[in-house]
Amino acid sequence: MTIAASRRAERRISPVFLGILAVTAVTGWATWTGFAQQPGVAVFLFVTGAWVVSLCLHEYAHARTALHGGDITVGAKGYLTLNPLKYTHALLSIVLPVLFVIMGGIGLPGGAVFIERGRIRGRWKHSLISAAGPLTNVLFAAVCTAPFWLDALDGVPRDFRYALAFLALLQVTAAILNFLPVPGLDGYGVVEPWLSYNIRRQVEPIAPFGLLLVFALLWIPALNGAFFDVVDAVLRALGVGDLDTYCGYELYRFWLGTNEYCSVSP
Repeated sequence: MTIAASRRAERRISPVFLGILAVTAVTGWATWTGFAQQPGVAVFLFVTGAWVVSLCLHEYAHARTALHGGDITVGAKGYLTLNPLKYTHALLSIVLPVLFVIMGGIGLPGGAVFIERGRIRGRWKHSLISAAGPLTNVLFAAVCTAPFWLDALDGVPRDFRYALAFLALLQVTAAILNFLPVPGLDGYGVVEPWLSYNIRRQVEPIAPFGLLLVFALLWIPALNGAFFDVVDAVLRALGVGDLDTYCGYELYRFWLGTNEYCSVSP
């Protein structure tokens, strides 16, 4: 295989990603048209599929920015194919985030792609590589909430609106959590290049436990309430009401049965 052919293969979109995208599109159509006999199942598959797509785009953004920053190894690692199975660890990058969506309606930051930082020159490039992932979540949230802040909800079916609202909540929580300047999260990666060598060495041992620390703190009711107050404020600023996100989450958890309040809401 020539070098040019090899590079094209490294950047070819994975059939796995295309399959997830197809499931998302079909179940999104089923949610919109009401074609599914059980709308909750369609919403579950649509939101889960879209969430996995956003996780893939998040990691791809890191890798693509690193490629332009000087790390030419990301292609050979499969990071540019959008294949979720290539992103460090499928359990951390895909399975756990989906489980946290199901259990708590929180957009868990996935596992990061491995960037060879020694190939990157310039602190701004390092910061941009780290910021690229959560900025993708911000963009995804803007797209999901566009019908709300553009006041273009006329003709949008109720269940589809709820699904978009819940998906937006996941993107906002993921963006906020990722931007926290906690070791192991992207927010720390943004500021790390600007810290002194001694501080970075002292922080390095706790980096693998940063995400666990954040979620342990979120179990504290006061901090959990404050966190979701911020999330709700962002969503309201984007035109998404509490009813939409609440009913979206209730519809997503179809196995708990139909919520009568949401089924009669306009």
